[in-house]
Parts: sequence; structure tokens; C-alpha cells
Amino acid sequence: MCSAEPINCFPMLVNILSNTFLRLFNSTARIRVWSQPFYGIQNLEIKSDIFFICLSYLLILAAGLPPHFAVSSMEDYKVKS
Repeated sequence: MCSAEPINCFPMLVNILSNTFLRLFNSTARIRVWSQPFYGIQNLEIKSDIFFICLSYLLILAAGLPPHFAVSSMEDYKVKS
């Protein structure tokens, strides 16, 4: 009925328990429960904005890493480690 992951199994458990209680009280109604843990972005413009923000962040990060390693090795050279 559900996978082993708790995020997927809990809504199914709530659905089973709710419908069981409804049947115990002789009700014909049913409760439907669904889970959508990852909401999809439908707007293409938002997707492209998020992509360019992430890309620019990674480029800035990549530009800062080589000087960090160079300074680190120069400090090692100065203290003769």
C-alpha cells in the first residue's frame, strides 16, 4: 500500500484509519488523502531565474577556491611544515 519511507507512508496510514472509522459508523462517505512532498514549479520563468542564481553562485564559489588553496600552501611554506 505504501513504500517504506515515512513521508509517503503517513498519509496512507491516515487514509486507512479515517476510512475505517467511517465504516465503523456506517457512513458511505470516503476520505481521500494524498501526498505531494516536492512541489513542482510550473512557471518556466521562475525555473530559469533559479538556474541562473545557482549558476552565478557556483561560478563565484569556483573563482574563490583556487586562491584559498594557494594562500594555504604559502602559509605552509612560510612555517616550513
